[in-house]
Amino acid sequence: MKITTTAPTRAAAIFCTALALAFGAQAAAPKIMKKVPPEFPAEAAKASVSSGVVKAKMLIDADGAVTGVDIVEAQPRKVFDKAVIRALMDWRFEASGEKQSHEVKLVFNNED
Repeated sequence: MKITTTAPTRAAAIFCTALALAFGAQAAAPKIMKKVPPEFPAEAAKASVSSGVVKAKMLIDADGAVTGVDIVEAQPRKVFDKAVIRALMDWRFEASGEKQSHEVKLVFNNED
């Protein structure tokens, strides 16, 4: 998925790939009902950071709402974390009737 956003002085593109990493041998990935792409941080562009990867774990309640986000891995560290957390907290999943977790990998790439 390619999303184009505009930072204050630069156009940026974010390639956001959600990769389900199953928890347990046969766990099915929850169905995404609403996906919000993270914005490319203006601070990253100003610091000449043009790409990055963040792996995050979402905690999902029985109704499908995201109740928490933990950053599992990030490269570079702490550059994209806030943007990822803000975006993932707005994601919504199909209600499953039970709490679950889901990991995604988000890839940032500035195309300017």
